[in-house]
Amino acid sequence: MALKTGWAGARNILAVRLDSMGDVLMSSPALAAMRLSSPDVRLTLLTSIEGARTARHVDVVDDTLVYAAPWVAPAAEPSSHRADLAFINTLAQRGFDAAVIFTVCTQSALPAALACRLAGIPLRLAHSRENPYALLTDWVRDPDTEIASARHEVQRQLDLVREVGFETQDQHLRMRYDHADALRMQAALAEAGGDVRRPYIVVHAGARAASRRYPAPLYGVVARALQARTGMQLVFTGSDGEADLVTQAAAQMSQAPVDLAGKLGLGELAALLDGAQVLLCNNTGPAHMAAALGTPVVVLYALTNPQHTPWQVPARVLSHDVPCRNCLKSRCPEIHHDCLLRIAPETVVEATLDLLARSASVPHHGAAHAAARWQHHGAARPAARAAVG
Repeated sequence: MALKTGWAGARNILAVRLDSMGDVLMSSPALAAMRLSSPDVRLTLLTSIEGARTARHVDVVDDTLVYAAPWVAPAAEPSSHRADLAFINTLAQRGFDAAVIFTVCTQSALPAALACRLAGIPLRLAHSRENPYALLTDWVRDPDTEIASARHEVQRQLDLVREVGFETQDQHLRMRYDHADALRMQAALAEAGGDVRRPYIVVHAGARAASRRYPAPLYGVVARALQARTGMQLVFTGSDGEADLVTQAAAQMSQAPVDLAGKLGLGELAALLDGAQVLLCNNTGPAHMAAALGTPVVVLYALTNPQHTPWQVPARVLSHDVPCRNCLKSRCPEIHHDCLLRIAPETVVEATLDLLARSASVPHHGAAHAAARWQHHGAARPAARAAVG
């Protein structure tokens, strides 16, 4: 498919994705389509602080701009109208030829479209539910009007850029890490009592939204059973603020886990996930990191929204169906939290064992990629994915 008139000549393109880690990663196939369809394009990502950290590990992004947009999630310190005007002036000075505005189906692209128009960006592409008139030069009517039937987030963004001719056959999420990340990860793992040469399972018990968190003590019950039945190391990850979740989980375990909460940067976490047998987690950013790296995922998936499941990777998505599904809430509005609490630990254990067994017999992009990359850099190779009986 040829690029649409006007877009074929765009060489300095702004991609707008003002959300968090997972959203940036789920947009990476669409960003790759832009790069691969027009190899000499310069691609700048306008995003959040967290999104910019993530973008440094996405190989198709050349540069980032950070903006606390007042129409997205509230920032710690809301910007003033003067700051907004100054930012529009910054965009104008960058001389962008085109802007692609990525949004989830519950967001409006029109505030970003207006900012890009005021900045003099001549081509502007986005989904919109209402007629944007001159705010967008390329308007894709948004079919995702009902959250229950919304497309997967990755597919949504691929469909958007395809409207002007950007396509790719490789639709995997993209994430990279370097030699130094792998070495720092291995040092942190060793310091915490782990051994990169032994098979390990990563457990990430945190999530930004309380409604998406499976209880940490139940993660501990699952981890205890997995220790007994696989003999693998259980490696817990998380931020500094999630260290207490690891403590709660460890209290349920007969053997202390390897605790890396607060000890890994994004690149080191990617290196750890790349060598893991499987990731066990909530619906949160590391699930999409693992998908990008080809590592199998068991996700405790709260039914707050349906379109963020692991993309193109072996996975088990565990939920308990509830009438209040697709609530889009950060805290359970019904208090009961049944979409997660009614998932029995035994169900999680069996799903993990089944995925491990299936993954052991099928070559994995993640394991092979990690082994080759770590060997190339002279770092210790991760253990091969182990079979589970």
